[in-house]
Amino acid sequence: MADTTLFIFGATGDLTSRLLLPSLGQLLTLEPDRSVNLVGVGRRDVSDADWRARVAESFGDDVGPTARDVAENSTYLQTDITSADGIRSVFDAADGRPVLYFAVPPAVAQTSCEAMVGLDIPTGTILAPEKPFGTDQASAQAFNRLLTGLVPENQVFRVDHFLGQSILLDLLGVRFANRVFEPVWTAEHIESVLIRYDETLGLEGRAGYYDGSGALEDMLQSHLLQLLAVVAMDPPSSLGERDLRDATAAALRATHVWGDDPAASSRRARYTAGIVAGRQLPSYIDEEGVDPARNTETLAEATFEVRTARWQGVPFTLRSGKALEPAIREIALTFRPVRHVPDQFSGETSPDVLRFRFGPDVMSLHIDVHRGSHPFELRPVDMTAELGQGSVHAYAEVLSGILDGDATLAVRGDAAEQCWRIVDPIIAAWRSGQVPLDDYPAGSSGPQGWPDR
Repeated sequence: MADTTLFIFGATGDLTSRLLLPSLGQLLTLEPDRSVNLVGVGRRDVSDADWRARVAESFGDDVGPTARDVAENSTYLQTDITSADGIRSVFDAADGRPVLYFAVPPAVAQTSCEAMVGLDIPTGTILAPEKPFGTDQASAQAFNRLLTGLVPENQVFRVDHFLGQSILLDLLGVRFANRVFEPVWTAEHIESVLIRYDETLGLEGRAGYYDGSGALEDMLQSHLLQLLAVVAMDPPSSLGERDLRDATAAALRATHVWGDDPAASSRRARYTAGIVAGRQLPSYIDEEGVDPARNTETLAEATFEVRTARWQGVPFTLRSGKALEPAIREIALTFRPVRHVPDQFSGETSPDVLRFRFGPDVMSLHIDVHRGSHPFELRPVDMTAELGQGSVHAYAEVLSGILDGDATLAVRGDAAEQCWRIVDPIIAAWRSGQVPLDDYPAGSSGPQGWPDR
């Protein structure tokens, strides 16, 4: 008997084949002692043989014997997960503790959870919905009430794979294990924080989801606010699930739009035709499935403040967009100038900046040093540490937590609600036309006139 049966709802979808299954294969190779039964679940008629071939292909050739055994013994269950009878058939197929991973649209996940109300849910069942969790603060609160009416909060794993990014774990180590950084992680020393995730990718056929959300809801409301919470939190007493999530939730409760002025503190734009990463992209509004009347943005930027003694007065700017070049993805902390620079110094000077860049992970510290041609002439240099690709994929980190029943890298219910509370004023300002929708050519760094980040 397996310890756990992992049911993947939406088994034939892109998320499953592109991210979940490869990550599961890697995890089972790195941790071969796991006892997992894998069941794909969906509406389509798929044979066990076809499903096993799909799993084996996604796992790849470089997996260990445990992963190969899981692939060879995996099964497929055709059922309707939005009906009570369909959910019963899922629980009946469980071998060990059931883990339900919702690799389906959020509305389907919520309907599926509604179908569980009144059912006999096996002890220890874990529910793992993907973001977004609701469409605003009120709907997030309603969804949380539904989820925690089914299982305890610590058995709900709201998946935000950015919390499994290796660079985030690197940041925790740098901040809390090094005296040179821990004491200066405050407004007294740090002038501004930028969390940026620009991509060269365009829509890539995802109009069905993306055109209804846009960059703000797809990236800032979830992924980047979670990163902000980790950067801004006060030091927790431990990195255990309770202490770490208490600390990040407290940071989110203190986070507000800069100056309480969503119109002045946010920007939005969408790409027009252009060449990015050697590919010709059409204008966003000409992409298949896009409704131009929605005015969906493909680039969003907003500035927030964390109203705590540690961070009062420091702007936290979050930015993310598509079809941008260069594809800068980083957390950058800019330090305040020193209080006094002797007059004898000359040459180039610039602010000290600590950067954490994503995949391959790199940490750099930008500082001014002696040029060498003159006793007091300065020049800027970057001290760089290459941190690698990370030991496992972000989704493998997330799956490890789910299978272990450790919610440390999951989004807690109150944090999900706070993320919507933070951005709801910006969404309202955009919908009322208070913030213009700018444009930028695909392959550019963004609209003309925007601040150079």
